[in-house]
Amino acid sequence: MDWSAFRSQFPVAASWAFLDHAAIAPLPTPAVAAMAQYAESLANNGVTVVSEWLRRVSQVRRCAAQLLGADPEDVYFVPNTTYGISVVAEGFPWRPGDNVVVAAEEYPANQYPWMNLAHRGVEVRRVPSRGSRIAIDDLISAMDTRTAVLTVSSVEFASGFRNDLDALGDVCRRNGIFFFVDAIQSLGVFPLDVTQTPIDGLSADGHKWLLGPEGAGIGYIRREWVDRLHPWGVGAFSVVHPWDFSTIDLRLKPHAGRFEGGALNLAGITALGASLELLLSVGIANIRERVLALTDYLCEEALRRGWTVFSSRTPAEKSGIVSLLHPTLPPEEVVKRCRAARVAVNMRAQRVRASPHAYNTTDEIDRFLRV
Repeated sequence: MDWSAFRSQFPVAASWAFLDHAAIAPLPTPAVAAMAQYAESLANNGVTVVSEWLRRVSQVRRCAAQLLGADPEDVYFVPNTTYGISVVAEGFPWRPGDNVVVAAEEYPANQYPWMNLAHRGVEVRRVPSRGSRIAIDDLISAMDTRTAVLTVSSVEFASGFRNDLDALGDVCRRNGIFFFVDAIQSLGVFPLDVTQTPIDGLSADGHKWLLGPEGAGIGYIRREWVDRLHPWGVGAFSVVHPWDFSTIDLRLKPHAGRFEGGALNLAGITALGASLELLLSVGIANIRERVLALTDYLCEEALRRGWTVFSSRTPAEKSGIVSLLHPTLPPEEVVKRCRAARVAVNMRAQRVRASPHAYNTTDEIDRFLRV
């Protein structure tokens, strides 16, 4: 593909070598325009045009469903990844003595909500990594007949390790275990089809690889689980007649829409939708190939300069996140020098973390390594 047209949608590229999409991504031009259009419409019209923006929410929901291979009614909007995790953690039909198996290197958002269940008699079993990898056998060994939930990130935030969601989901399905995925570090780069990959619940804010603003993300609950989860955050828009404010009728929507209890972040959702449309127009499979080509190049050039590549780079495990160690400089000094030179990378787990998107170039990676 010719990536120049895609790159032209990113104003950040004019002044930064931005290689930090695993943190907070810069907005592309269509998302900025969508947010400005919403703000202008609200300023000029107030509530009188709310129907237009609700139609836009439906359009964005269909885009999100296309991204996941899901029915739009199984997709709901979340203000952050934590909310989607808490929908399951707080709503699950726990019994005292149940346990949750979780990778020990998970981002805190995918640990604290489960740990917060100790008062309900739920045990959290944290499975350590083996270097840069999480062994499926270690996760399976931690499970027993009282394991109710397995939760992992699709891609681990610090190491960049990509979990085998198909294999883990198959184990969970065969053993009656709810499989939850924090997908924030892969959605937008790696294709996903929940009709093929047996995921029961998923959550991802849109501000990383999906190129949206903070505060607008995607949640998914497999339909067969909707009635088994006690609804959390129920409000006016959780029910089957959400606009009949004068009638109190607590009949919940028979799908994931019941988890959207209150007013949505319309500005954020419409901007996220513009970014989703951009990504889908390019093709997620094409984006995956581009990102992996860039990270392969980064690893080759870093190794040639004496860096240590911590991340697993086997084909089934590599991702858009590369975790690195400089031969002489501490990671905080690398990040400091890079920011001064308008190169955006980050530090996680006392290592340098670089995370290029598809609009980045090998020249920008060379610039990072020179700095």
